[in-house]
Amino acid sequence: MTILTVRHLTSYAYAAPVRLGEHRMMLRPRDSNDQRLLEARLEIEPRPRRLRWIHDVFDNCVAIADFSGETRRLDVESTITLEHMAPDEPDFLLEDRARTYPFAYDPDEMLDLARSIERHYPDPSGELGRWVRQFLNAGRATETTTLLMTLTRAIKESFVYERRTEKGTQSPLHTLTTRHGSCRDFATLMMEAARALGFAARFVSGYLYVPRADTEESHRGGGSTHAWCQIFLPGSGWVEFDPTNGIVGNRDLIRVAVARDARQAIPLHGCYWGKPEDEEGMVVTVVVRRLADRPSVAEAP
Repeated sequence: MTILTVRHLTSYAYAAPVRLGEHRMMLRPRDSNDQRLLEARLEIEPRPRRLRWIHDVFDNCVAIADFSGETRRLDVESTITLEHMAPDEPDFLLEDRARTYPFAYDPDEMLDLARSIERHYPDPSGELGRWVRQFLNAGRATETTTLLMTLTRAIKESFVYERRTEKGTQSPLHTLTTRHGSCRDFATLMMEAARALGFAARFVSGYLYVPRADTEESHRGGGSTHAWCQIFLPGSGWVEFDPTNGIVGNRDLIRVAVARDARQAIPLHGCYWGKPEDEEGMVVTVVVRRLADRPSVAEAP
């Protein structure tokens, strides 16, 4: 068991006073058997007129802030402490029917998994489907876990990671063509590739603990929010796959929100009333550390 703390500060600056609209925040981690929230604190300046909490359709915890008056700055700081449990290697306990690919989900599972199996991005010529099928054994069954682990490692080793500050996610075909992308781009690529093979996949937003930030073996994607994906495997349930770092299982991954698409799991978004040129920019700082360890990541642009 490991105790981790996360400090996530987002600061917006404006050239002139603006009126803030509604802001929605997905910053509170999901409690589960492998992570347990011990403490959470959310501080917002200027202080919201009203702050309320809801659970969305995926059961993510969402804070919604409404404001009054005008301001030239908005600071949102989330500080959490949690217990994190992760085995050194993932323990796949698949049902017999799912040990080799292809397999079929049972009818009861399909009722709830159907939208997570559907393709979400166009692939008119089947390019993505052809690319992912290279990881299948020709003419014979492929071990399910080997297939997904190979796909995870292939994205890590064959694509160039880049931190992107602009909004949105690249289409999977764009990422496949350019071989460049951020963690959310790689997660989306792997989701769509898995869906092309008939797997149920969903997007995960959270944080990454970087144990060795000063070495060449360091994880990629520290210093900001992180993204990866989950794939549903009968017998094991939703299993974590981080193609940015080649991680299978929840090692060093702190899960905050899950969704069918990246656009449904944005950590913080909102609006303001003012001129477009009034927005001077946003600075995000995420520090994840193990209890009694030095901070493992630095400020992100």
